[in-house]
Amino acid sequence: MTSAPLLAAAAFGAGALNAIAGGGSFLTFPALVFTGVPPIVANATSALAVSPGYLGSTLGFKAELRELPTQRLRREMLIAAIGGVAGALLLLVTPAKLFTGIVPWLLLFATVLFAAGPAIARKAQAASAGGHGLARWREPGLMAVAIYGGYFNGGLGILLMALYTVAGETRLNTVNALKNLNSLVLSWLSVAAFVVAGAIAWKEGLLMMVAATAGGYFGARWSKALPVAWVRRGVIVTGLVMSAVFFSRL
Repeated sequence: MTSAPLLAAAAFGAGALNAIAGGGSFLTFPALVFTGVPPIVANATSALAVSPGYLGSTLGFKAELRELPTQRLRREMLIAAIGGVAGALLLLVTPAKLFTGIVPWLLLFATVLFAAGPAIARKAQAASAGGHGLARWREPGLMAVAIYGGYFNGGLGILLMALYTVAGETRLNTVNALKNLNSLVLSWLSVAAFVVAGAIAWKEGLLMMVAATAGGYFGARWSKALPVAWVRRGVIVTGLVMSAVFFSRL
């Protein structure tokens, strides 16, 4: 009971952050660990908590997805599904002690990736516009990113957007549509693997799903009033603080 308010607040904040700028896992994962959930179970439960938001994001780009070749979409969804499950299985076979040691580095990597996101997007767009699109690496790159996303969700959206831009997608809405669709597929499949393996803390996870969904609703409304630059700085500071805290616990 004492941890429920903290978990609900973290999930609500994560839902709002994901709706505005991303970075919600910087709140949900540490909150679960700080309330006594083992790191691997916390990572799986955090993925469950934020998963409903991907559906709403994908539905928001239905028109863009309809314009894309169905065969390509199905192939990439299959790749994302396989990668997501592979990443989840990799997490499940990682020794708890080893994962505890990796966590600070994963948080720091995700924070740096989030901070560098705009610069990565600009460079990817420049490479694509300059005729340097790496279309042949699109599907292998998607598999690698999906495995990472199934293992640890932080920074997933940035990696997918960079991948699709470098691979030659020139329209931002199309890039966002593909990012959201494949995030949905790999996240839900990885969560399914966690459920089958019994790696979900259900009481905490269901509470956080509800709170994150509410946070996403209000975040979508607040995004029209809050300066995104301020929110991004807040996410970066949160990520750095969480990284430092987990490093101190090693």
